[in-house]
Amino acid sequence: MKIDRLDAHDRFTFMQKDQQALDIGSMCQNIINQRPFGDVPFYIFAHKREIGLDERIKIFEKDLTNFLTNPNHIQKYGTLQNVPTHRLLWQPRLSKPKAETNSMLFKVKPGSDEVRIVWMIPQEELFGQYSKDKMTGNQVVAESIDDYLHNKKKLEAKEKDDVSEEVAKAIYKEIALSKNKPKLVI
Repeated sequence: MKIDRLDAHDRFTFMQKDQQALDIGSMCQNIINQRPFGDVPFYIFAHKREIGLDERIKIFEKDLTNFLTNPNHIQKYGTLQNVPTHRLLWQPRLSKPKAETNSMLFKVKPGSDEVRIVWMIPQEELFGQYSKDKMTGNQVVAESIDDYLHNKKKLEAKEKDDVSEEVAKAIYKEIALSKNKPKLVI
């Protein structure tokens, strides 16, 4: 098999850019730095969601407008087909979500450096790629897949340092009320 060096380099460069966009550590650290719930332990739930066509059009139009109005802007999307169809959402939560494919869950204890991986579950079509005997094998992902398939209750079980539902509701209510308060401008 002959490999075109230029094609391989372009794919390698694209993969590197794609990997930089998904820097798990910096995304988690950004959420931790915001301290969304004060000093209460919380979860960070990362999951893939589809971008609707209307939103994809807006992303394309914004990129095009920036390209036409700002000489320093480098156009990202030459056509609408180049706009991503999915995005990865990062959501801080006080309670564990239901385990689902194509998601990651981390447990954070503010005030410490502790960030624990609860699960990393890829999309179902890729389950076989993460077994021990594969080059892409990963123990955390393999265990997450096994628990997802055979012991989902273990993944979704409440942990001893989770806040009660009443406390979670009170925290969420306090956050909602603080967002609605008018800000004093001096």
